[in-house]
Amino acid sequence: MSAVRAQVLADLRERISSIEGEGAKKAGCLPFGIAEIDAILPGGGLANGALHEFAGGGSGTVDGAAAALFAAGIAARTKGPVVWCLTRPDLFFPALAQVGLHPKRVIFVESDREEDVAANMEEALSYGGLGAVVGEMVRLPMVVSRRLQLVAERTGTFALAVRRWRRQTEANDFGQPTASTTRWRVSVLPSQELPVPGIGRPQWFLELMRSRAGECAEFYVGACDDKGRIHLSSGSGHGQDQTGRSRYSG
Repeated sequence: MSAVRAQVLADLRERISSIEGEGAKKAGCLPFGIAEIDAILPGGGLANGALHEFAGGGSGTVDGAAAALFAAGIAARTKGPVVWCLTRPDLFFPALAQVGLHPKRVIFVESDREEDVAANMEEALSYGGLGAVVGEMVRLPMVVSRRLQLVAERTGTFALAVRRWRRQTEANDFGQPTASTTRWRVSVLPSQELPVPGIGRPQWFLELMRSRAGECAEFYVGACDDKGRIHLSSGSGHGQDQTGRSRYSG
């Protein structure tokens, strides 16, 4: 290879790298505002223009609802309308408002089939100008997740896939690989006691099971407040849970 050709190729690589860097910078991220969590996420927060995946720590409805509320809290901290795609209109509107997502910001798109949820998500993401697009689904095939990831990158919109299942066998699909930038699991913990009898502050066990170009971690957090923000609970850390089990990735 001649010196001139080598220099031309080097210049092209530099220009491509610069363009890619500007694109990533433009997309930005949404920080949690918690140093321990933001520090392990590339860019210092949840990447905008990307697909993020959420599920309950177990197959029960309680953990599944917590995962949906975690996603709702993230959507609440974005700007613009939020499109929520689902097959069953079983969301409790006061719970969404409690984590900062006012129902007036949300456009609900109901489908008869789960396959249509992914198609509706893709259509909404393609529109652009939205704060986030949320989709409730049992399965998320690699091809589908890749399409959602690509269209989210193109429009710079958050794509939040909430994996909600109603049978134990459906939960097994969560271990299959997807194109999601991050993958989270949320488990409900006993509430933190408050001075008022019979009332507690909700707490979650939060598992970051996959982070592209990042590391896995576990945290004990207070559930989203009325601004969609979480906070670390006492005893929070990453690497082990309260029983001393090592973390694992998926």
